[in-house]
Amino acid sequence: MKALTSALLAASLFAATATPSLAQTAITPDWSLTANAGLFTDYRFRGISQTNKKPALQGGFDVAHKSGLYLGNWNSSVDAGFYNGANLEMDFYGGYKGSYDAFSYDVGALYYYYPGSGAGGSYKIDNTELYVAGGWGPVSLKYSYAVSDFFGISDTKGAYYLDATVTWPLNKQLSLVGHVGYQGGLKNGARLTEIDGAGPHDSITDWKLGVTYDLAGWALGASYIDTNRSITGGVASLDARDLSGGTLVLSVSKSF
Repeated sequence: MKALTSALLAASLFAATATPSLAQTAITPDWSLTANAGLFTDYRFRGISQTNKKPALQGGFDVAHKSGLYLGNWNSSVDAGFYNGANLEMDFYGGYKGSYDAFSYDVGALYYYYPGSGAGGSYKIDNTELYVAGGWGPVSLKYSYAVSDFFGISDTKGAYYLDATVTWPLNKQLSLVGHVGYQGGLKNGARLTEIDGAGPHDSITDWKLGVTYDLAGWALGASYIDTNRSITGGVASLDARDLSGGTLVLSVSKSF
């Protein structure tokens, strides 16, 4: 009996040491899929309303490889009068991102597509940009460069955008977000004329100050957004509203 007990104990100990834990056997997948969806009281692109100061539904997804390569799609409702018949913006992008110590980097390309634009003989709107970005702690910088005519406007290649953003966590749920952007290189038909006739300008500066709050996985946001210009969409359907004036944008979104 003693011999049998000893044999069973030895077998048990051997099994315990020979069988790896679940943590040890877990394999990191080569690919990952994430998605997001949100509702915003206004869609501001580089400080300018894309929805005639009305709410926007937005969402998209990303497919990423553990090497750093990724592809994605993001979509938002837009004003059809502003986009020559298109009421949807579809962004397709891909690139490579990684990190080194506390520094992160990201390089890629992005195509803006507006299905249905060009209705009634107006010009078709789209845009292709290359971008490079870097981050260090709470600070991120991004440079985007248009390699096509800027949103379909003839002879406007070379427009660029500089983006500086600071995201400062105040606690586990609450973060402060500050942003300054500069759209430069506007020329020909892409130059901006203000409501009072000032201009045309070859640049526009926008800024944002806001907070985000994580509520059980839901991101609640409130941001004040403004620019240094007063411009309209340039079409009657937009009621000559100032689409670049200061406004408070509220949002609720979720990533999954």
